[in-house]
Amino acid sequence: MAIGRGGIAAVSRATGVSRDAIADGVAELECGREGHIIETKRIRRPGGGRKRSIEKDPNLLADLESLVEPLTRGDPESPLRWTVKSSRVLADELKRMGHEVSHQTVATLLEQELEYSLQANQKTSEGESHPDRNEQFEHINATAEKFLEAGEPVISVDTKKKELIGAFKNGGRELRPQGQPEEVNVHDFPDKELGRVSPYGVYDIAKNEGWVSVGTDHDTASFAIASISRWWYSMGQLHYPNAKRLLITADGGGSNGHRVRLWKLELQNLADELGIPITVCHLPPGTSKWNKIEHRLFSFITQNWRGKPLVSHEAIVQLIRSTKTKKGLRVRSGLDVGLYPTGRKVTDEEFSQINLSRNEFHGDWNYTISPIPS
Repeated sequence: MAIGRGGIAAVSRATGVSRDAIADGVAELECGREGHIIETKRIRRPGGGRKRSIEKDPNLLADLESLVEPLTRGDPESPLRWTVKSSRVLADELKRMGHEVSHQTVATLLEQELEYSLQANQKTSEGESHPDRNEQFEHINATAEKFLEAGEPVISVDTKKKELIGAFKNGGRELRPQGQPEEVNVHDFPDKELGRVSPYGVYDIAKNEGWVSVGTDHDTASFAIASISRWWYSMGQLHYPNAKRLLITADGGGSNGHRVRLWKLELQNLADELGIPITVCHLPPGTSKWNKIEHRLFSFITQNWRGKPLVSHEAIVQLIRSTKTKKGLRVRSGLDVGLYPTGRKVTDEEFSQINLSRNEFHGDWNYTISPIPS
């Protein structure tokens, strides 16, 4: 009305409201200004019109809920037990049950009446935990505190997931000119020359520093100990020149698993080389996500290279080295091109030579390997 001629067309374009509706509104306002009673264009009496589906069919909502209710998934009588429950599939099943309903109506009922929405799975159930899980965590914490109070090194170790090297898609987003995303391969078939890498990390809990060996061969116990050795000679001995012992916290499985004989044999070699006893505390089964290295080192490395294809060994090493946090995390990295063949068997005779002493509490999880006296 303020615009004058062409105002109705302008408001219609701006709002999407039809010209007729705007014209009717203008007419009603003009009538009100002149003191006239505004007449409505209602053509049906209050309460008239088509009834809602759930009013015409009282059993519709209950039958729909019985089809989508999660508790019925284990019911062998449920007709859609093994079916993807789209609105069209649900509508077809309701029609077979005698209901007259469209897939649009099903979608509306699910959202507005039953308050359902499409949701992805969420990892919350950990399954049954080990009965000594809490006691093991308390033991690890108490042991680490003793080492830290004495100024002795405490490290958390683990293998990060294997990464494809080459122009492959990497999760996350990276700033790029609009409409010019970095082009990568459509298929994730490993490059025969570059292959994969196994980053093995060592995180110094007290110093908030990490070392990552980027291995080009197999992730074995020998590779794990070689990575710990590289951390010691490149970073550890500089911070702990008077160290008398070393504490390692590790997962219960993988190359550093508590059942892996080669892990203990290689630890013996490292203890002999460093001349100090090495104490190991393994995390209880199913708790690898609580390992310090996961959320204090690996998570920040993943954030740092998000959206960047790991096109070469040098690229992945440089991306790891450039990882930093506001709390002072510093990371060093190096490429390990050594060969670590799988299938290495430790004989009973070799294992018996290990200078191993087990803790009274869960000696399989908590033990110390001391240097063999010369």
